[in-house]
This record gives sequence, structure tokens and C-alpha cells, in this order.
Amino acid sequence: MKYVTPDLCDQYPDVQVVEPMFANFGGRDSFGGEIVTVKCHEDNSVVKSQVATPGKGKVLVVDGGGSLRRALLGDMLAGKAADNGWEGIIIYGCVRDVDVLAQTDLGIQALASHPMKTDKRDIGDLNVVVTFAGVTFRPGEYVYADNNGIIVAPHKLI
Repeated sequence: MKYVTPDLCDQYPDVQVVEPMFANFGGRDSFGGEIVTVKCHEDNSVVKSQVATPGKGKVLVVDGGGSLRRALLGDMLAGKAADNGWEGIIIYGCVRDVDVLAQTDLGIQALASHPMKTDKRDIGDLNVVVTFAGVTFRPGEYVYADNNGIIVAPHKLI
């Protein structure tokens, strides 16, 4: 489904708007769905386990602490997420393999690209409340993203 965040903001003025710091890296320029969260720092073990699960109607929101030193998502995990039906992934951190990500049928927004992969230490939290970019993301709420920005609502908007 195609989402236009300015139209959603006009229709639902009480939504939270994420501070404008994210760029689109995925093959979908708009995406939305139910929030599933991961909190991790320079270790994408929990991201890897989540993209291996069914994600239809869901968006993975990854709080990577804003780290610009490692990429929390690359071509292999993005491909697995797309294969498992995830709508998109929002990463408060970096991605890599950006040319392949742009061809992947998945919404991906992140701060930047970085060529270095993460360590795998199996450290991270799943489905905890995370806050970054001026917004709190709660599992079970909804997020919508396009090239205009990212918004969060306590219930499904469309």
C-alpha cells in the first residue's frame, strides 16, 4: 500500500512526527505497519533473528543508539526480511550494501550507510519501548514512512 505522510498528518494531526534525520535506502519508497522493536548497539543478532520470522503487516524499528560505526542491516538480512513479508525496517543507525538494498522489495530508512558489519554477540532486546528522534516507539503501535518523513500513531490509520 502507498502511504503519503503529509496527507496522514493532515487527517490525523495528533500523530507523532519523527525528527527529520532518516534517508530512504529500500526498494519501497513508502511503507507502514505494526511496530516490532529491537534495541541493540553494534550487534544485529536480534535483527537477524527477527527478519527470519513472518512480518506481514509489520515494521521492524531498530534502536541502534544512533551509532555510525557499524551497519545493522545489509543485503542478506534485507533479502530475508523481504522474503518473510516484512513491510519495512527503520534503523536508528546504519545500513550497508546500499545498491542492493535499493533493489529489495522492502522499505528501509536509516541514518546513513557504513561498510563495516556488526559483531555477533547475541546482545539486544526485543519488543521493548524505544525512544529516539523525538518519538517513542511502542510495540503494537503503528508507524508510516515515505520520502517526506516518518510518523507514529497509537492505532492503525489506514
